[in-house]
Order: sequence, then C-alpha cells, then structure tokens
Amino acid sequence: MGKLEGKVAIITGGARGMGAATSRRFVAEGAKVAIADVLEAEGAALAAELGDAARYYKLDVTSEESWASVVAAVEADLGPVGVLVNNAGILMFKSLLETTKADYERVLGVNLVGEFLGIKAVAPGMIARGQGSIVNVSSVDGMKGANSLVAYASSKWGVRGLTKVAAMELGHKGVRVNSVHPGGVDTVMSNHSGVARSELDKSYGEVPLQRIGAPEEVAAASAFLASDDASYLHGAEIVVDGGMTVGTYYHGFPGSPGM
Repeated sequence: MGKLEGKVAIITGGARGMGAATSRRFVAEGAKVAIADVLEAEGAALAAELGDAARYYKLDVTSEESWASVVAAVEADLGPVGVLVNNAGILMFKSLLETTKADYERVLGVNLVGEFLGIKAVAPGMIARGQGSIVNVSSVDGMKGANSLVAYASSKWGVRGLTKVAAMELGHKGVRVNSVHPGGVDTVMSNHSGVARSELDKSYGEVPLQRIGAPEEVAAASAFLASDDASYLHGAEIVVDGGMTVGTYYHGFPGSPGM
C-alpha cells in the first residue's frame, strides 16, 4: 500500500460503481482524491466515508466551464492534479436503427467528449510540472463489435483513438496516457436490479474465467497505471475482462470443465 502517496487524483464518475471502487483504492494507496460526479448525494456520502483524503466536486464532464471550475477548486483544496481517471460513462442499449441522433450524441458527449475535455483541462498543469498520469476508461466494446450498443461501442472505440493521440502528443512532455478496457463488471450501470453476483456469473459461461468482474479489479488496474510502478507504460491498453476478448469458451470441447 502507499503506491500513490503524495498524488492528487481526479476520478470522474467517482461516486459509485467502478468510480467509487477506484476512489477507495486510491485513498487506500495514499492519494488525495477528488470524487467528481453529477451524483451529489452519493458523492458527498463517499467523501464522508473516506475522510480527509477525499472531497466531492460536482462535475458535468460535457462542460468545459465545469471542468475548469473543478480543476481550479481541486488544486486550491488538495494540491496540483497529478492523476486523472476519466471514468464517467453512460450505457445505452438500442439497435442502430432505433438509436436517434440525440441518443448517439448524448452517449458520445459523456463517454468520449467528456474524456477529451478532461485531458484538455488537466494536461497544461501536468506539462508545467513535467509529470502526470491520465487513465482513460474504455471498454472491451471498444475493441470489438456489440449489437445494440452502437453509441456506446462507438464512444469506446473513440476513447482508444483519443488515448493514442494524447499519448503521442503528451508523452515527451512528461504526461503518461493509457487506457483500461473492462469487460462485464458488476456495477449499478450494468446490474440495475441488484442480482447476486453468483447469478450473474451464470451468464459468463463463454468467458474463460467463467465469471463477471468486480469493480475493485478494474480499480486495481487504474491504480497501477497511475502509480510509478507503471512509469514506462504509455499508450497501453490494459484489458480487464476475464479473457472475454481472448475468444469464446466452448463447453464440451477439450479443455473445458469436466473434460
């Protein structure tokens, strides 16, 4: 523990799900954390739980003005921002032909434009100090196609491109930029009904690890990328998916359970 000692991090969508798990992990590792989210009650409650090392800030990731205000407030309250975890995102299930222009733009606005604006907001300060780490949360759906996720998959593919360009332009200025690609993860966004994780696992029979992921497992990847242990990782894509992108696990074939 303590691998993020002395670092100040902004975690977007930090009030619940993967963001909350990431906020907890960063505090446990010694960081000061700005929980940036539109969910005021959840964000304030999490900040109270985590104590003096965390504060909640209301952030609309689609607004340049909101970003500027939050970064200024965080630097005044906690110190210079050394880490940004671009985690905020929304999910929409609709077929391509059912998805409206407004639907498409809304998802891209949060999932892709929001990350672009976050980089723009924190990079100048990081460049001035000659160091920083940006972690962009994408998805396995940014590495493959997925029916009924046209807006979501488009946004997550876009995050890959954004990460590569940011890595190219910011690396020689001391700022590392990497992406994390979660597979299925047990969060409110994907499990609205609060189904038990053991039940959710039953839908993951084609995934090599045979289960859904936990938000803490994604948080661990983000914490690693933010730490000095990842000092030579740059422009990398860290896939946290239980092997989902490796291929389909066919039951009854050699090597499957019981064979």
